Amino acid sequence: MSTGDGGGRDAPIHPRLLAMMNAARYYGMELDPHEFRAGPDETVPSAAALSAWAQGSGMWSRALRLRWRHLMRLNTGSPVILLLDDGTAALLVGASIEAKVVALRDPRSSDAEAPIQVDEMRLAEVWSGEAVLMRALREQTEADPPFTMSYLFGQVAKEKKSLRDLFLASFTISLLHLLPALMVMKVMDKVMQHQSYSTLFLISVLVGIMILFETLLSFGRRLIILVVGARIDARLNLHIFNRLVRLPLDYFERHPAGETMYKVSQVHKVREFITGKLLATVLDLITLVILLPFLFWINTTLAWMILVCSALIALIIVAFLKPMRAVYSKVLKAETSKQAALGETVFGMKTVKSLALEPQRKALWDERVAESGKWRLAMGKIANWPQTLVNPIERFMWVGVVLIGAYMTLEGEASMRLGGLISFMMLSQRVAQPLVGLARLMEDWEEIRGSMAQAADVLNRPIERDSASGGLRPKFAGAITFDDVTFTYAGTKLPALDRVSFSIPAGTMLGVVGRSGSGKSTLTRLLQGINREYSGFLKIDNADLREINLRHLRSNYGVVLQENFLFRGSIRDNILAGRPGLTLEDAVRAARLAGAEEFIERMPNGYETYVEEGSPNLSGGQRQRLAIARAVITDPRILILDEATSALDPESEALVNANLLRIARGRTMVIVSHRLSSLVDCDQIMVLERGELVDIAPHNVLLERCTVYRQLWAQQNRHLETQGSRHAAIAPTLVQGD
Repeated sequence: MSTGDGGGRDAPIHPRLLAMMNAARYYGMELDPHEFRAGPDETVPSAAALSAWAQGSGMWSRALRLRWRHLMRLNTGSPVILLLDDGTAALLVGASIEAKVVALRDPRSSDAEAPIQVDEMRLAEVWSGEAVLMRALREQTEADPPFTMSYLFGQVAKEKKSLRDLFLASFTISLLHLLPALMVMKVMDKVMQHQSYSTLFLISVLVGIMILFETLLSFGRRLIILVVGARIDARLNLHIFNRLVRLPLDYFERHPAGETMYKVSQVHKVREFITGKLLATVLDLITLVILLPFLFWINTTLAWMILVCSALIALIIVAFLKPMRAVYSKVLKAETSKQAALGETVFGMKTVKSLALEPQRKALWDERVAESGKWRLAMGKIANWPQTLVNPIERFMWVGVVLIGAYMTLEGEASMRLGGLISFMMLSQRVAQPLVGLARLMEDWEEIRGSMAQAADVLNRPIERDSASGGLRPKFAGAITFDDVTFTYAGTKLPALDRVSFSIPAGTMLGVVGRSGSGKSTLTRLLQGINREYSGFLKIDNADLREINLRHLRSNYGVVLQENFLFRGSIRDNILAGRPGLTLEDAVRAARLAGAEEFIERMPNGYETYVEEGSPNLSGGQRQRLAIARAVITDPRILILDEATSALDPESEALVNANLLRIARGRTMVIVSHRLSSLVDCDQIMVLERGELVDIAPHNVLLERCTVYRQLWAQQNRHLETQGSRHAAIAPTLVQGD
């Protein structure tokens, strides 16, 4: 569903969206109608879709059905959106219990118009009870808890119904394990003695039925575990991605992508352990609780032997935990370095191929593989010792118990007859298995702790404040104010920006120039909220940038960088990436504005041409123009071009520069460029030198009074003077030659 016509901008907004937007303004927040996503086949915005829109914009919201008596109790003064039967909406802005009326406002009416007083009977004719409640968030979202083992166990605990079914199934299976052993004991001790075929047949039928039930229950239990694992995986994937996209850009600039991906992938290893080995062992312990007393009832001596052997296995494993932990930390470190090298090589393959760096990268890979193999071998050697020591104890639990039990039977002990020995053999394996599994669980726990630490190292890093919720959402005009702003990057002493102060009104085209390292890109990073640890004040339309919701801030920006990434998909999809609800007509308009229309139309499939990863089928200039089109499609109030034309050929650059005035119409533009000739039409040009603001004025004024700007201009236009003097020297020679 679109909120407009082909243009997507000038069409009237749906009344239900207007009602939501008006209610949000009550809390000082702005909802963007272009971000609304209707459900499939929805012609009218539903309550669920409206609520999801508000939640996605950082508000608390809930769709529900109300009755008249509920409306009478809503005396908070905050607006409630009532969804009327004709597809429109009304804002509930008040209620009077004495007069038995509610005050409704049409979202399309002006604020000066008085609300309409409606009684229960009149409201019932147009309203069936659908409503949307919304308010500003008062606390952290569910995505904010730290990523710890407790968090993962909490995710498992959410599956209460499934866990209950698992424990019931395990309890029943344990009983079904017990009954066949009892029947076998009776067969050996009673049926064989009295040669009762009828009793044997009856017991056989019962055992067959119990085996069938056990098979069905075991199938159901495995299926429930699979379902629980799939649900937890889905929630974890959502949580992980949400945390990753909320990490500051500074983290991704400092850490290789391969390292981040490897560390995050450890989450699923931990999840498989919790819903796999750990859950299976816990379920097996239910069997242990039921069957162990029965083993002691059959024979106390043999039962104690099982317990003592299990305790010895646990002690051996515990003794090796500390050295295994030390070596496993080195394994993880080596694996992380290996994956970082692999990711860096894959992502930089174009550079590797162009500079013939295959031998060097292969040497690095060989080194990382050797390091990883060395520590994995060391880990295997240490892990081999407890395996070796535990093996004879495990064998004794199966074979030794049988031999000792047989000896006790031959000796004629009253507590051990042939039927009891066979029953003990059947049940002892069921009991010993969870005991041994519990001991081995401690060994696996060390590995899982390391994996958990790897994942937490990424997911528990500080996120961008107010990136998903909280913060102001003002409506932007585009005025920018820097008031004594100073910023220093971590690990450096010299400030990248030093006490910079300036102010430009909305709609200004501002050029930013300066030598390399003067702070040009730092200024744009501060504007985008990438770095917020500055001193002084940075304001957008008199609102402090640090108080503005980051998502709202950036959605009002259009940014074009020197190197721009295009996603896999069609050219149309890439242009509409910021506004997928818009149409092809919007994409064409943006492409025309960016000067990209002519080369797109020459392509075989036009706007449906597929762009591969790395966009090998596009030139640098074409990628840059698509990036500009993608930036202006959102109709941003502030457009930042950070060396955006540096990759363009002269013809493309001239085309984009010719369109700059049209692009700038109705918005503020901040253009960072080392080519001063592209900035001469700017309203103001800011000159930076070593992080300090040297001057800010139009081009002609700077040429007269700013030494730094005059020097930069002279350096870039020196070739014109050289050509002029060369022609002047040659001309007389030609004359003499005549």
